[in-house]
Amino acid sequence: MNVLLVSPQTPDTFWSFKHVLRFVSKKSTFPPLGLLTVAALLPPEWKLTVVDLNVTRLHDEDLRRADVVMLTAMLVHETSVREVMARCAALGKRVVAGGPLFTTGHEAFPEIQHFVLGEAEELMPQVVADLEAGRLQPIYQTTNRPSMALSPVPRWDLIDLRHYVTMAVQFSRGCPFDCEFCDIVVMNGRVPRTKTPAQVIAELEVLRERGWRDMVFIVDDNFIGDKRRTKALLHELIAWRQRTRPEMGFLTEASVNLADDAELRSLMVQAGFTKVFVGIETPVAESLAECHKFQNEGRDLVAAVQTLQRDGLQVMGGFIVGFDSDQPDIFKRQFEFIQRSGVVTAMVGLLSALPQTRLYLRLKREGRLETKSSGNNTDATLNFRPMLNKEFLQAGYRDLMKKLYEPGAYYQRIRTFMKNHHPTAGPSLRLSREDFEAFVKSFWLLGVWHRGRVAYWRFFWSTLLKRPRQFRYGMELAIIGHHFRRVAQAL
Repeated sequence: MNVLLVSPQTPDTFWSFKHVLRFVSKKSTFPPLGLLTVAALLPPEWKLTVVDLNVTRLHDEDLRRADVVMLTAMLVHETSVREVMARCAALGKRVVAGGPLFTTGHEAFPEIQHFVLGEAEELMPQVVADLEAGRLQPIYQTTNRPSMALSPVPRWDLIDLRHYVTMAVQFSRGCPFDCEFCDIVVMNGRVPRTKTPAQVIAELEVLRERGWRDMVFIVDDNFIGDKRRTKALLHELIAWRQRTRPEMGFLTEASVNLADDAELRSLMVQAGFTKVFVGIETPVAESLAECHKFQNEGRDLVAAVQTLQRDGLQVMGGFIVGFDSDQPDIFKRQFEFIQRSGVVTAMVGLLSALPQTRLYLRLKREGRLETKSSGNNTDATLNFRPMLNKEFLQAGYRDLMKKLYEPGAYYQRIRTFMKNHHPTAGPSLRLSREDFEAFVKSFWLLGVWHRGRVAYWRFFWSTLLKRPRQFRYGMELAIIGHHFRRVAQAL
């Protein structure tokens, strides 16, 4: 059986890092982890070909050779998916599609013949059997939440790791919280399910043996959703690091209550974690209550961020404007909070009603839904009728993003972060050839060509002279800021 596995092209978004890939001579930020996991669930004797449209083109010959085409996608990939489907239809190719885009909205794709809805581990054996028997069904779906023990080591041999900035590994699925706007519970449930530490170590060993020496994104919905199991994994990661001396480091996503557990933070840093994305959302207490972000309520969120920073974790923050409880000063309050906290990588988005979330269902009942969500975190349009004036919100959002990533404000935020950032444990991560090349290229683009060059050189020299031990952090963030600035300018 010849199977073509296609990963759609990701548009220019906050997390695509498109505008800094050339600094490090890479083609894509992250590999198609879901697709490679699906590949590992297929029979080893089948001939598999992966085409990641973020790295290479899809050729007609790739399609002609395939007995079946499989693809996975998120909401943000819809345009690319429809382009791929048109080419498959022109050549008469069967397609099996899965992933979040289809799990919550497969009815919108009548041109696709077969769907795997939800998590694939328990479904793929039947898909394989039906493919071999020539009786592929229109829909494969289960209401079960499969054990993570069924999840195999991804087929890393099917891609060229050199094209990517960061690798990806999953430890858990699900989140114990139930934020109204979030689709994690819809997809993966509220009871966190985890792989065993041995499974995670085995995946990391494959990457290490294949020569991976850079960052690994632990792509969990909430890495600390089950703290007991997370701590067990971290102890094993620390022991593995002591045995093998890998040069890779980790980043992940976690809820803000990480700030409440000093032992957990210490273990993460010792295991090699340097960055964590936290859903902060808003400094407005009424808006946190509205969206049921209970884990963020009743705490000093700036202090929580700075607690993580002091322990050596760079906090990347998610923020939202457009809640019903937001007042006209929301943009000013968000800007001041982000600057004061030193959250350099601040992903601010307009509230979006994602399919089948509690927010989506509530707005539908209220007759306020207007269009479907694009899934793009920096889409400057609303898909529902807000309480504040829509044009006011959209214009304010664009202005906020531009203001946040204006060179003066951005470099000041890095200074605040470095003032709070005091790593005291954990391994030293390597300075790669790509890091050095990015550093040199930044001289020309940010220090000569870009209009923010004066602010860049002030930041460069002040960091080098006053904080030489943090100079690498500063330069990395300065380079990444170029991407965010371009995204903000395009809104």
